Amino acid sequence: MKTDVLKSIRETEEEYQAMIRDAQAGRKKSLSDAEVEADNLIQKAQKDAEGYRNQRLAEARAQAQNRYAGIVKEGEARADALQQQGERNLTKAVDFIVARFKEQLHAKA
Repeated sequence: MKTDVLKSIRETEEEYQAMIRDAQAGRKKSLSDAEVEADNLIQKAQKDAEGYRNQRLAEARAQAQNRYAGIVKEGEARADALQQQGERNLTKAVDFIVARFKEQLHAKA
């Protein structure tokens, strides 16, 4: 009888030891899986952040390019207007200079 009880206790201890080993293995696997999942989430977040950064940079570049094109267009329009105004005043300026030159010639003579 004693041997049966001792044998039963030993078997129960072995079962509990096996259960403890299984629980520890499950715990280690769960921790490992959690670390892998955390690493994957970090990588995904970094990839998403990089994509967002690239998108914002592209939008900023496009906006800067549009502003640049607008400034250049405005500058060209102003330059054309000044050139046209200069061309309109060219005849007057030439007549004025010629008249002043003739005045200077008569004054010296």
